[in-house]
Amino acid sequence: MPKKNIEENKLVVHADLGKERISKHIYGHFSEHLGRCIYDGFWVGKESPIPNTRGIRNDIVEALRNVNIPVLRWPGGCFADEYHWQDGIGPYEDRPCMINTHWGGVTENNHFGTHEFMDLCEQLGCEPYICGNLGSGTIQEMQQWVEYLTFDGQSPVSDMRRANGRETPWPVRFWGVGNENWGCGGQMRPEYYADQYRRYATYCRNFGENRLYKIACGASDSNYNWTEVLMREAGSFFDGLSLHYYTLPNTWEAKGSATQFDESEWFTTLKKALFMDELIAGHSNIMDRYDAERRVGLIVDEWGAWYDVEPGTNPGFLYQQNTLRDALLAGVTLNIFNNHCERVYMANIAQTINVLQAMVLTEGKQMLLTPTYHVFEMYKTHQGATRLPIELTGAPYTNGEETIPAINASASRDDEGKVCLSLCNLDPEQEMVVSCQLRGMNPVRASGRVLTANAINAHNTFEKPETVKPAEFDEMTLSDDSLSVNLPAKSVVVLEIE
Repeated sequence: MPKKNIEENKLVVHADLGKERISKHIYGHFSEHLGRCIYDGFWVGKESPIPNTRGIRNDIVEALRNVNIPVLRWPGGCFADEYHWQDGIGPYEDRPCMINTHWGGVTENNHFGTHEFMDLCEQLGCEPYICGNLGSGTIQEMQQWVEYLTFDGQSPVSDMRRANGRETPWPVRFWGVGNENWGCGGQMRPEYYADQYRRYATYCRNFGENRLYKIACGASDSNYNWTEVLMREAGSFFDGLSLHYYTLPNTWEAKGSATQFDESEWFTTLKKALFMDELIAGHSNIMDRYDAERRVGLIVDEWGAWYDVEPGTNPGFLYQQNTLRDALLAGVTLNIFNNHCERVYMANIAQTINVLQAMVLTEGKQMLLTPTYHVFEMYKTHQGATRLPIELTGAPYTNGEETIPAINASASRDDEGKVCLSLCNLDPEQEMVVSCQLRGMNPVRASGRVLTANAINAHNTFEKPETVKPAEFDEMTLSDDSLSVNLPAKSVVVLEIE
C-alpha cells in the first residue's frame, strides 16, 4: 500500500497524577467446556505422549505463566448452567459421561473436573473463578460445591473431598452465581433472576478465612435495564456484576471470516470494539447511582471477537483463526479497561485455547501463540500499576463516510516509577507521529516493542508460527518532558519510560 502523509497526534500523560490501580484481574481468561478448549486443549490426559503434568499440557501452562495469567474462569459459559459438579469428582472410571448439548452435542467423560481445574490453577499460579449452576442446578448443589472446595472442618462434603485426595481446602475467592441467565442460563427476566440470585447467594457461604467475591449475572451488550434492575433489587448482595460483549464484523447469522476480509470489515470490527468504551460508561453510570463508592466491580467476563468457524471444522466448536486485526482489537479493549479501572475489576477474554479469540491454538503436539497472546504479553506491565490520566487528540481514521480515532492509548506507572504507555494505530495504511508530553516527569530513557505485520489479515499457522510476533521498537525521541513516537500503520506499541 502506498504510504500517506504522516499525521500528528498530541498525547498528554499526567505522569505525576493517578490514584486508581489497574486490577491485574482485568487481564483474566475464560475456559469453557466448548470445542477443544478443555479437552485437547488444557487437558490431554495423563497417558498422553504430549508432555503433561497430571494430564495438563505443559507447554500451555508455560505460555500462560509468561503472560502472568491472574485468573481463569471455568466451567462456562452456557456449559456452566448444565454442569453438575459431582459428576466430575472421584475415580475416573466412576464418573458418568454427559452430553454437551450447548456445544456440538459431543459426549464428555468428565475426566476434567473440580480437582483437575484447581490443579490447573495451581500450576498456572492464578486464581480460580468458578461459575456455579443456577440454570439447571439446585441451591443445595451450589452450596455444597462451595463447601467441598473451601471448608476445612468435618462434614460429609469435606470428607468427600478428602477421600478424593485433597486434605486441605482450596482458596476460592471468585464465585459466579449463574451465567447468561437472560439467555442460555434460563431465559429469565431481570426481576426473576434478581430474586433467584438472592436465594442462591444466601447459601454460598464463607468458610474459615475464605471470603467469596460473589458475581451476579449482568447484562448482554447495552441491556441497561438489566443492570438497573439488578442494582436496585440485589446490588447490596453481590460484589461484582458481569457484562458480556462480543465483537462481530457483521451479523450473528453471517459473522464474517476470521482471515478473509477487506479494509471495510477491518474498520467495522475495530469500530465495534471501540463501542466497549460506551458500554462500560453506560453501565457504570447506572451502577454509580446505586453504588457511589464503587464497591461493586464491573466484571467483563466474556469479551472478544466472534467470527464464522474455520471451514471444515465443527460449527459447535467455535474454532477460528486469529490475525493482526484481533491484536488491535485486544489492544484497544485492554486500553479501555485500563482507562475505566475505577469500575472495571475483572475481565476474561473468550477463550483461552482453540475457541473464539484464543490465546493459543493447538494441533496434536503442535502449539502456536496468536497475535492476541502477544498483546497480553506486551501489556502485562499494566497489571497492578497505577492508571495515569491521559488526554489524546489527533487524526481520524476514515473509511467511506465513517470515522473513528486512529490512535487509542492508556498509561500506567508501576511502583518503581516506570511509566508504561500502550498505543494502538488503527489505520492500516498510515503511519502516525504521536507527540507525547509527560507532565511531572523528566524521562531519561525509553524502550519499546511493536506488534505489526505486512498484511491486515496476517496470522500465525503451524507451518509459519512466527509470522506475527513482537519486535524491538526504537522509533521514538526523548526531549526534556516530551516524547515523539513514530507509530507504524496497523500496530500495537508498548513503551516503558524511565
